[in-house]
Amino acid sequence: MRISVQLYSLREYLKTPESIEESLKKVARMGYEAVEVAGLGPIDASAFKEIADREGLIISSTHTGYDELLNNMDAVIERHQLWGCSYVGLGGLPVEFRGDAQGYAAFAKQASEFGKQLSAAGLKFNYHNHDFEFAKYGGKTAMDILLEESDPENVFFELDVYWAQAGGADPIRWIRKLAGRIQTVHLKDMVVTPEREQRFAEIGEGNMNFEGILQACRETGIEWGIVEQDLTYERNPFDSLQMSLQNLSKLGF
Repeated sequence: MRISVQLYSLREYLKTPESIEESLKKVARMGYEAVEVAGLGPIDASAFKEIADREGLIISSTHTGYDELLNNMDAVIERHQLWGCSYVGLGGLPVEFRGDAQGYAAFAKQASEFGKQLSAAGLKFNYHNHDFEFAKYGGKTAMDILLEESDPENVFFELDVYWAQAGGADPIRWIRKLAGRIQTVHLKDMVVTPEREQRFAEIGEGNMNFEGILQACRETGIEWGIVEQDLTYERNPFDSLQMSLQNLSKLGF
């Protein structure tokens, strides 16, 4: 497994081409080899690729908007091919599909269509979960419905281990369950405050079983482990990302 960083973690530092360039320099200096694109301010796709190349960063994957996938797929394909990026991710389920089993099944069909179009262009569609996909409908979680009702050849999953844990699921079990349909994983940790608030934490600084999570990633053949820090509390996000990378190194990556 190779290590990437989800740029959404640095969204407050990505508002202009100049700040994007400076942030990617910092990411490369930390030792990350790749980035997952999300949260960027306005920048030309070619200009972003040039910055990434200068800093020696691979574009491992993206989070791409649902409306763009639905209405401007040709541009999505062109951009990802320009970037040399195989994984086209959807970062969250549109609200209109949430709420019942039929909605999730309908989305699974739409995701399959996205996947079919992307596959024809040599790309892969990735679905990124939150916690609500682990709500149950008729004894099945929404995640089960998405898995069972989508095309196994064309729909892949980017399991977010934090959100799986927050949804009451076992992220280790789900990494293994998704074997064959998962090449990217979002890595983030969880702590609980004395006031019982669940918080995002740097990898290795929280309570999650990261030794087990990383072992499941090895067994499953995950290609990209993508570090994300949705929110930071006691330090800036660059420091958090550096800490996560250092702790991953201690754990064997």
